[in-house]
Amino acid sequence: MKRVHVAVAVIVNNEQEVLLSFRAANQHQGNLWEFPGGKVEVGETVQQALTRELLEELAVEVRSAEPLIEISHDYGDKTVLLDVWWSEDFSGEPHANEGQPWKWVPLHTLSDYEFPAANAPILEAINRRVGFVG
Repeated sequence: MKRVHVAVAVIVNNEQEVLLSFRAANQHQGNLWEFPGGKVEVGETVQQALTRELLEELAVEVRSAEPLIEISHDYGDKTVLLDVWWSEDFSGEPHANEGQPWKWVPLHTLSDYEFPAANAPILEAINRRVGFVG
């Protein structure tokens, strides 16, 4: 079975909003919201992948981040390893370089959005970090 290592960023701004991207219909787990990131390339650290992917996709530079959670999820056709990092230290205003919709959403409204199944533990980790009961 195919295994995909993905670097994921939970980017939080000064207004306690988190940056989300929308997956295109033709993508795996399409028509769902996600935290931005992308595949870790061979020879690349997770931090390097995170920096590269966010610059490529959204023109955002992560200056520092800390590990939030690591998740392995089996979708049947592939297994994803999500290496999730929390960052409040970034520069740049998001811009959809690859055409994908994105938006800032208040942390307390994340449950209003539909995410891939693999993201459920990320939402729980965010709730624990910011002290929401859920």
